[in-house]
Amino acid sequence: MKIAVIGGGAIGSIVAARLSQAGKDVFLVGRPDHVQAIRSNGLLVRTAEGDERIQLKAGERLDQPYDLVIFATKTQDLESAYQQSADFLEDCYVLTTQNGVQGDNILSGHYDPIKQLSSIVMFGATYHQPGEVVYNFPGNWIIGKPYSPLDPAFHEIIEAITTDQLPIVVTNNIVGMKYVKLFVNFNNCIPALIGKSMQETFADLDMCRLSIRLLKEGLDIINKAHIELVSLPDFPTDRLYGLTNMPEDQAASIMQKTLTGLSKKPLYGSILQSIMRGKTSEIDFINGEVVALAKGMQQSAGLNERVVDLVHQVERQGQYLTMDEVKDKFELTTRAA
Repeated sequence: MKIAVIGGGAIGSIVAARLSQAGKDVFLVGRPDHVQAIRSNGLLVRTAEGDERIQLKAGERLDQPYDLVIFATKTQDLESAYQQSADFLEDCYVLTTQNGVQGDNILSGHYDPIKQLSSIVMFGATYHQPGEVVYNFPGNWIIGKPYSPLDPAFHEIIEAITTDQLPIVVTNNIVGMKYVKLFVNFNNCIPALIGKSMQETFADLDMCRLSIRLLKEGLDIINKAHIELVSLPDFPTDRLYGLTNMPEDQAASIMQKTLTGLSKKPLYGSILQSIMRGKTSEIDFINGEVVALAKGMQQSAGLNERVVDLVHQVERQGQYLTMDEVKDKFELTTRAA
């Protein structure tokens, strides 16, 4: 099976590298500086166990048709990524990897539902510089079909992309799981406001309290919209509801321990990684998703709406807020004892 990965950021680079290591015929589409670095020296993958330099084929756009195309761009870049390579995308199967729940909808106008696969990435990675990514922590690659039942062709694709270093979990309800992953990514907005790593950000307990408040508001909107949440293999829905139902300080302490211990190397959320590269982020498809749902039901998601607006402010102005400014805007310094 000939495989292409469109999007040479952190996740796309790791996927392409692991597939190439396993002997798969894979081609990575990325930005010119990233592609040139890979062609010259291979892709450097930094891990806690050591560095690996991996050789793989790369280019700035697709050069021929492929059997499977894995879209690893951010959600907001999906349509332009499709249009750039549309001449070679007519007859392939496609697999999305985006955070949020809108990626499959964006591509659905271009494909027969039977040819669409969707996935949830549970491993962590950071784009460091052209030709170099950090593999922060391992995790499953959860794959299903958003619009049609699993079929023999689906299982052939899964067999073709299975490797020892990318453990795959197959699901019959990828959509319900994507909403749970949406909340896993809810925390990414806070480091984006202050321009610091997850570890630095959530070492401050007030930032953890803000995370809990955003999560609680988001879950309330999802429940009012009657959207079914389906547990991830290593992240049950009970964990979300447990955090939002316990006392805030207790929940914040659990959040702090979890988020500061995710990776030995600095971990930057997906939203901050985009801002650091001077690009617009996926905030509208993460916290903004519950804001849109709320407005559609004539409800309010004021905290999440505020954080979306502030992230856009950082994008426009190129200037991060201080931690004290964030605390002031969300009234974290005047909380009840």
